[in-house]
Amino acid sequence: MNTHLLALQLMAAQGCLGAFDTIYHHEITEALPQKASARLELTIHATRALIYSLLFVGLAAWEWHGAWAWVLVIVFGVEIVLTLWDFVVEDQTRLLPATERVTHTVLAINAGAFIALLALNSSEWATLPTALVWQPYGWLSVFLALCGVGVGLSGLRDAYAVWQLGRRKEVAEKETEDLQFASTPQSVLVTGATGFIGQQLVSALLADGHAVTVLTRQPKQAAWTFDGRVRCIQSLNELADAQRIDMVVNLAGARIVGKRWTDARKAALRRSRVVLTQELVAWIARAQHKPRVLLSASAIGYYGVQPQGDATELAEDDAPQAIFMSQLCQEWEAAARQAEKFGVQVGCMRFGLVFGHQGSLPQMLLPIRFGVGGPLGSGKQWVSWVHVRDVIRGIAHLARRSEQGAVSGAFNFCAPEAIEQRRFAQVAGTVLHRPSIMPTPAFLMRALLGEQADLLVEGQRIAPRRLLADGFVFRHPQLEGALRSL
Repeated sequence: MNTHLLALQLMAAQGCLGAFDTIYHHEITEALPQKASARLELTIHATRALIYSLLFVGLAAWEWHGAWAWVLVIVFGVEIVLTLWDFVVEDQTRLLPATERVTHTVLAINAGAFIALLALNSSEWATLPTALVWQPYGWLSVFLALCGVGVGLSGLRDAYAVWQLGRRKEVAEKETEDLQFASTPQSVLVTGATGFIGQQLVSALLADGHAVTVLTRQPKQAAWTFDGRVRCIQSLNELADAQRIDMVVNLAGARIVGKRWTDARKAALRRSRVVLTQELVAWIARAQHKPRVLLSASAIGYYGVQPQGDATELAEDDAPQAIFMSQLCQEWEAAARQAEKFGVQVGCMRFGLVFGHQGSLPQMLLPIRFGVGGPLGSGKQWVSWVHVRDVIRGIAHLARRSEQGAVSGAFNFCAPEAIEQRRFAQVAGTVLHRPSIMPTPAFLMRALLGEQADLLVEGQRIAPRRLLADGFVFRHPQLEGALRSL
């Protein structure tokens, strides 16, 4: 049995599995290069990828004799240490989806097998004169060399992402360094703190000197995410009735886009929004010190869908519709407004499509990055969007206004410039220097997503009338500037 050939075949399988893991998990579903909390994990990935690039290319058609065999053993040792370190960092910083856990397990077993086989060969190679001996295996050697190039490029991509995340952190800190939520330090309760918006909000609150408590299903992960600087609770029952909370920001809610809206999924979406908000109000009812304000998330889905070709701007006093997304928002806001009975100011924040390095934008831009993007459906539907840093600034604005008793009702969190979807595709293509002319038919979106396709192929033109009237100034009012900042 040729154990060296078997080791190379297992390496080829490792290349295929690794490519799947990188593209599907790290790039698409988890979007690690966009997460500030993933910088250390990406650093490890970049180092491991460059080591694997060396192994794939170096072992594709050469045998490592003499001193080179010991170099190979040392490289194996470094790779094993990095893999174990990677497992620890992943466990501390994020909750891996089931498919990624399974893939990582298979990758670890396969890597252990080919490393063991190559290590056995290395003991024999070490007794030979030092040399790199040419020993090709036809198409297998070609495939392994290509894997080496691919994983090397992946390593460089991760290293670039680490550098970019460092730059983004500096920009974010600069933009929020003058952000003030209140005139004095506050005690703030945040739900949905580990989400896309929640992470940036908590970081801004901490930078402004406030004490933050987060309600989360994953307290360990939340504690690691915020470097142990927040109090993490799994249940509102962990808050004593005498606990003083000055402000509550309610951002919790299961992801809207993704799974089909079956009856079971709709029930889960209601539980994660309406039921949790009702539990918050129940805690407020028994709290000895009532919060000054509850800022509760909602969405512009409240307004339903707007007929295509209708350019009317919808504002906070426009009516909802009898469709699921609108009804969900109505129930969500009604649950939050119950806190007014206890003397709490309630502001319902109707978010448009929030653009940032996480959320929906990376997925929206992905086909454009590859040159196969374009308008969705007719392209005539309106896209009402907002930059994530304007969301945080808007929350801070309402928090300050609540000190004057001036927060009540709904506020549209959308940039002043709504834009047609086809124009969004054009602007995104310009910013990314890519063509953006390939349309995605509406019927295909509906076949894939069902009822929730309305979120993408229908739209609303929403105006942030109340925020503007209240003196709020958007830092990113236009789409092109917002995309370039990201």
